Amino acid sequence: MSKWKPAMSDVPQRSVLGPILFNVFINDINIEIECILSKFVDVTKLRGAADDTLTGRGAIQRDLDKLEEWADVNLMKFYKAKCKVLHLGQGNSQYQHELGDEWIESSPVVKNVGLPVDEKLVASGQCVFAPQKAYRILGCIKRSVASKLWEVILPLCSHETPSEVLHPPLGSSAQERHGPIRAGPEEGHKNYQRHRTPLL
Repeated sequence: MSKWKPAMSDVPQRSVLGPILFNVFINDINIEIECILSKFVDVTKLRGAADDTLTGRGAIQRDLDKLEEWADVNLMKFYKAKCKVLHLGQGNSQYQHELGDEWIESSPVVKNVGLPVDEKLVASGQCVFAPQKAYRILGCIKRSVASKLWEVILPLCSHETPSEVLHPPLGSSAQERHGPIRAGPEEGHKNYQRHRTPLL
């Protein structure tokens, strides 16, 4: 017989059932939404053109109101402290939006699928964050691997390593795909040279 247990999250964790239930919970969130709504595991993104007419701004605000109403009906809550607005484009009026009874804070940079993107759509911040994340992973390898032999360490830091371990933090930078953007890659390379600590 099953028993009630306290849960730290609305979604059951460490279970195949968790993602299925989560999809069932949020499956109808985009009904009657006018703007583009992207659903991820723990992030919901609403995108729309908030031009200087009342139509664009009104559509976004109506959708925010519908999302808040959906959350109330489904006994769920948005973590409003993490909600951010990224204003794009020159001459943007920086219109304020609200979710429920709270104003949503504007932010000059937001993470989009793990990459920092600013209001000018420049992703050079990745050049700073990717090496930091890689250093953390290398530090974990250094602290957790008992043997410091070259034959043991080298496969962990090379292409023989499963790609999900080290390579995603390094990723392919925007500079590799589109050419250099301002001083981002050079600064990241200088920081790498200055802060590099040998693993052996």
